Amino acid sequence: MFSAPPLFPEQASALAPQVDNLYFFLIAVTVFFAGVVALAVGYFALKYRRKHPDDVGANIHGSVPLEILWTVIPFVIAMFIFAWSTTVYFRIIRPPDERLEIYAVGKRWMWKFQHIDGQREINELHLPVGRAVKMTISSEDVIHDVFVPAFRVKADAIPGRYTSIWFTPTKPGEYHLFCSQYCGTKHSGMVGTVIVMEPHAYEQWLSGGTSEGSLATKGQKLFQDLACISCHVPEGSGRGPTLHGVFGSQVTLSTGSVILADENYIRESILTPQAKLVAGYQPQMPTFQGLVNEEGVMALLEYVKSMRKPATREP
Repeated sequence: MFSAPPLFPEQASALAPQVDNLYFFLIAVTVFFAGVVALAVGYFALKYRRKHPDDVGANIHGSVPLEILWTVIPFVIAMFIFAWSTTVYFRIIRPPDERLEIYAVGKRWMWKFQHIDGQREINELHLPVGRAVKMTISSEDVIHDVFVPAFRVKADAIPGRYTSIWFTPTKPGEYHLFCSQYCGTKHSGMVGTVIVMEPHAYEQWLSGGTSEGSLATKGQKLFQDLACISCHVPEGSGRGPTLHGVFGSQVTLSTGSVILADENYIRESILTPQAKLVAGYQPQMPTFQGLVNEEGVMALLEYVKSMRKPATREP
């Protein structure tokens, strides 16, 4: 039996109803006022039409109450929309503390996903239902865009920096993933599938695949292979600043400014270390641009995240 395609994608995330409700309200307001204006134009066109060739229109002066009315009503509606959309926006950009971390890399023409526990996927992403997921996104070549219509989330994958989205899948199933930013001749083929599973099934899948160790473990090995440990020692007595506890902290630069040590700062410090020098240190660190690929940068980032401040000994 033929069934018509759905007008809207299925709602499969906790954010989807919030986005849809706001969207439907905007559509309703638009349709209502468009209808009111159309009816008013038709009514006044008929009522005040010229009935005789010699008719001259009356000299009509403005009405202050009417001016106030059609100024106040749109203002109130606009402020209501602003408050509602702001609330939805902050929910979209603020992931919860307890979440599953996933890395995504766009490359013409495929999506590569990296789980923190070490599992890697191409054009498929397995996730547990009911658990918040933060996806950190980057690109190896041109601008791409991660778009999962059923989750109502999308974000650009930009070369040279990280962007992120988060969502909580609410229904097991398979959902389409698209690149919604034109990226070349095979852009239409850059698609994937998000497979949402029950938690126990996800754990079985996670433990059943081949894994080369956690992302932080691979980052630690790369950290040692690149001899980073010779300069970034835990006590902070090396030629470079200590990296223990640096992620998420405020870092004072040689210019006197203070910056948050987030994902983009760590990435920039690895690839172009001279861009933002830490106060008190010389520009001695070499660049690893072209020597470390995106997967390597992500592994190093996770290793830096895993570093904790060394325990202080009691006197």
